[in-house]
Amino acid sequence: MNNENNSQRPNIVLIMADDLGFSDLGCYGGEIRTPNLDWLAHNGMRFTHFYNNAVCVATRTSLLTGLYSHQIEKNLQGRRNNVTFAEVLKTAGYRTLMTGKWHNGHRSGEKPLDRGFDRYWGLLSGCSNYFNPGLKRPGEPEPVHKAPGNMRPWGDDDRVMFPYTPEDANFYSTDVFTQRALDFLEQYGREDRPFLLYLAHAAPHFPMQAWPQDIAYYQGRYMTGWDTIRKQRYQRLVNMGLIDEKWGLSARDNAYSDWEGTTGKEGWDRKMAVYAAMVDRMDWGIGQVLEKVRKLGKQDNTLVLFLSDNGGCGEYIDNTPDKEPGPVDTYTTVGAPWANASNTPFRKYKVFDHEGGISTPLIAYWPNVIEPGSISHQIGHVMDLLPTFVDLAETDYPSHYNGNDILPVAGKSLAPIFEGKERPGYNSLFWELDGCRAVRKDRWKAVSLGPERQHVGHHIPVGHEGWELYDMEADRCELNDLSSQKPEIVNDLDRMWHQWFERCQTDRDQ
Repeated sequence: MNNENNSQRPNIVLIMADDLGFSDLGCYGGEIRTPNLDWLAHNGMRFTHFYNNAVCVATRTSLLTGLYSHQIEKNLQGRRNNVTFAEVLKTAGYRTLMTGKWHNGHRSGEKPLDRGFDRYWGLLSGCSNYFNPGLKRPGEPEPVHKAPGNMRPWGDDDRVMFPYTPEDANFYSTDVFTQRALDFLEQYGREDRPFLLYLAHAAPHFPMQAWPQDIAYYQGRYMTGWDTIRKQRYQRLVNMGLIDEKWGLSARDNAYSDWEGTTGKEGWDRKMAVYAAMVDRMDWGIGQVLEKVRKLGKQDNTLVLFLSDNGGCGEYIDNTPDKEPGPVDTYTTVGAPWANASNTPFRKYKVFDHEGGISTPLIAYWPNVIEPGSISHQIGHVMDLLPTFVDLAETDYPSHYNGNDILPVAGKSLAPIFEGKERPGYNSLFWELDGCRAVRKDRWKAVSLGPERQHVGHHIPVGHEGWELYDMEADRCELNDLSSQKPEIVNDLDRMWHQWFERCQTDRDQ
């Protein structure tokens, strides 16, 4: 195969959710309706050991560049040492399209079109009101934002829209991201060259907002409570072969009580009902995108990937405590108890480097290449996506781009795994986020909670003097800290982590 024969190089549809937990999807043990993602899993591959960077921006940086986020100055703002997969694939003849949440370098003025995308429509920054990201519209309630007046910039190709107040009274950002993706596919999907579509959903990131009819389906279904939901998800994960029963189930986070001792159960049920409705609606839109690819006759040569940018979010925000979450004039998070359920069977949440913060579902679907219904236990990381795309596009990763020296890619291509092979694994993987640290080498993982701090209303306690140590083969749920029993392993991992961190500083400063 060669680049002149564009029909043989696969199209790529990359779909990312925001703040989705490891076990939220039906095909990962959840009870939420996700028939389209379940179909992809049934006809494709599920990964059990795929990692992200525990928070939105850092994950997107690694995803786009194939590097550790710490190697790059201020996300994607420093263009000296990195390229995005859009830049590489555009150079290789791909049509590059993006819709949804960017959240990389927007403060410096960089937009997706500056980093290799031909077309873009979506949210340039972080979270936003789903029904109305902007100013009050006639005859409607005042839209509530994260803080008064805290509206976020949106983008239409190169144009920044701020504040963005949609004219359509039926605007709901998840649906609109889907529709823009469909529009791009309609416009470019018949070209005689392959396409890359990156659909970056904001769902189910807070605020908890969804269509009333979607919420109604789930209302009351969560009165069984988070303890029961976690046990049910755990058992389904074991039965599916996605987790090892010997890992056990992590204890409920001691930051909150058991379900029986909880007051206001109807309110908690409503929060999770809205969260589930947001995931449900996202899945429906994914089904529309898959159907469009089929209608274009491109299904057989299209790789579809789905993952999340971090684990479920344990932050606490409630700007409208006297209102039921869901509509435009409400703003709340789903809360730590339900986020703990989302991350079943693991500990902790988004912004932690424990498994609950950095473990993501990954579904890969590619007819005639990936064996239907297969499960991969090989370890991967979001920075693997760029080298995978470079591999499939049959192009080269550049050592120079736009007059700049480019760092060697840190990720590894997933193509061998898609083909059912064992690929050479990582010698080690590293994480750092606001003082939270982790390193994994073979079966061992050292992790530290970092300094005591607040993260948007969610208290993060101080960690131990040094590292916790876990045997990932026997105890991936991180229940049995072996640091005091195996100090020599801890010391080795500590040395490796500091060497990695120093190398990243050197790379970033180049």
